[in-house]
Amino acid sequence: MKLGLASPLKHETPKEWAANMKAIGCGCVVFPVDYMAGEAVAGAYAEAAEQEGLTIAEVGAWSNPLSPDEDVRSEAFTRCVRQLQLADRIGASCCVNIAGSAGSRWDGAYKENFTEAHWKKTVRSIQNIIDEAMPERTYYTLEPMPWMVPAGPEQYLRLLEEVNRERFAVHMDLANWITSPDKYFNNHEFMEQCFAMLGDRIKSCHIKDVSLREEFTFQLKETACGDGTLDLRNYIRLAEHVNPDMPVIIEHLKGDEEYLESLKYVKRFGQDIP
Repeated sequence: MKLGLASPLKHETPKEWAANMKAIGCGCVVFPVDYMAGEAVAGAYAEAAEQEGLTIAEVGAWSNPLSPDEDVRSEAFTRCVRQLQLADRIGASCCVNIAGSAGSRWDGAYKENFTEAHWKKTVRSIQNIIDEAMPERTYYTLEPMPWMVPAGPEQYLRLLEEVNRERFAVHMDLANWITSPDKYFNNHEFMEQCFAMLGDRIKSCHIKDVSLREEFTFQLKETACGDGTLDLRNYIRLAEHVNPDMPVIIEHLKGDEEYLESLKYVKRFGQDIP
């Protein structure tokens, strides 16, 4: 695997950014600027990553292309297309977004997210984004989510089939799919199922952990790697089986120090995986 951080860490220039990432032991990066930065700036970051031998794991298109607000939806579509085109130009492993919600919060949980009508909108949205951007080297992917499509590997498989585009693939975030006691306590078996079903369609992964709160309803807390219950050794083993150079991104931590500590932890136990 190639480890990376969701944080770009503090830096002043593209060369400093890439050198910092290389120095701490990263093998991949999340691209730190978007298409609005302009081709010159984006090109400088891409060149710096290449000079340091860093894989660009993902370009984020974070937005809601299924928003009920027409203006928000239109802006999101444009962003997805332009970010996917950027990812293609710089040779990123993938461009990643969520499917989009049926409500005002872009990543919110709504009953309507699971209607057949919303499913059909999701399929058309992905098709339209890919057809407009016409990527040749990268892939448009969706991050798994607990309260919208795709909410499990079966849904992702169905989505891949119905979208029916060569440049649509999988971004894996196993923690986001831990939504029940069965998946939580049997996460080793669940991740085996996910990788068996989605296999080489996976282009990039997020890594984090999950712990169960001591409450009388089922409540989970996202945590730093090693502070939860997920079998992260097995997660990395499965990712490397798909691709020995799989980009794996540590995310959702507070501040550079937490990222650096988590990076050390994952690198340490990752070395022990056969």
